[in-house]
Amino acid sequence: MTRDQTFLPRRRRLLGALALAGVVPPAFGNAWPARPVRLVSPYGAGGSNDTSARVLAEALSRKYGQQVVVENKPGAGTRVASESVAHAAPDGYTLLWAAAPFAINTGAGLSQRFDIRKDFVAVGPRVLGPVFLIVNANSPVKTVADFVKLAQQKPDGVTFASPGVGSGPHLTAELFAAQSRFKALNVHFRGDATAYTELLAGRVDATLTAITTALPFIQAGKLRVIAVAAEARTPVFDAPTFAEQGVPGVVGYGWFGIVAPAGTPPAIVQQLNRDASQALGDPQIRQKLLGLGLQAAPGTSAEFAGFIDAEVKKWGDLVRARGIVLE
Repeated sequence: MTRDQTFLPRRRRLLGALALAGVVPPAFGNAWPARPVRLVSPYGAGGSNDTSARVLAEALSRKYGQQVVVENKPGAGTRVASESVAHAAPDGYTLLWAAAPFAINTGAGLSQRFDIRKDFVAVGPRVLGPVFLIVNANSPVKTVADFVKLAQQKPDGVTFASPGVGSGPHLTAELFAAQSRFKALNVHFRGDATAYTELLAGRVDATLTAITTALPFIQAGKLRVIAVAAEARTPVFDAPTFAEQGVPGVVGYGWFGIVAPAGTPPAIVQQLNRDASQALGDPQIRQKLLGLGLQAAPGTSAEFAGFIDAEVKKWGDLVRARGIVLE
């Protein structure tokens, strides 16, 4: 047997060991991605999660020369999609476009067949969906102080239309009520459009949700924007924050971001974060997202992981303090 023939089996064993450890040297391994990547959306087609996933997937497909395919897996408050990705191979070819319930469900202690801290790695970056306090234009409310005064005069509670139990808008309304000491009754509908229909008809007092569906009615003078529940004003729509109007701490939004199965090689995590952040920094993509009522928020994987941990604690504390029951 020649020296070269002796070396080949050893080389194969070495490469096998390195592959298992996720550290195949670039000279020996194929560049990622070498085939199509699945980006799983936890909602059905057409919503802001699905649409933003497709905007990002299109940009990444162009960059990689490989298709990044959005796959919709709705159900169980986003848990169906999360479970499918948690148990996927950690090779960078199956990713989750996680949404706010990813953290909310964990904070609320809901039963899940996965652990978001053990079974996932945060990749990022984020896309934020600011939520706005909006009232019927016939309402006397013009400021947050006006709304609090009105709410405190209603012993049976002020009504908020929201797009669903346990959603970011639902819990942000509960946070507002807790901060300002009034009773809130959340009336849940399937999506923002129905919530705004009820507000236009005067059957609820307010919404605290995404603004895109409401824009034509705002421009027509039928609805009035009071505040945005964010740390700072947003390019989605220029409205003062709750803090600017004397009620600090009312911050909540819908959000989306990339997470991957735990064990995904750090090099892939870093590359994907860098490339997705670069895509979200593109002015055309930012403008597309603004048209959907969304705001690009590029950042590191570590920052995204810290954000998820903070969301778990924040909403978990609120759910327990307010006695909110999620399913």
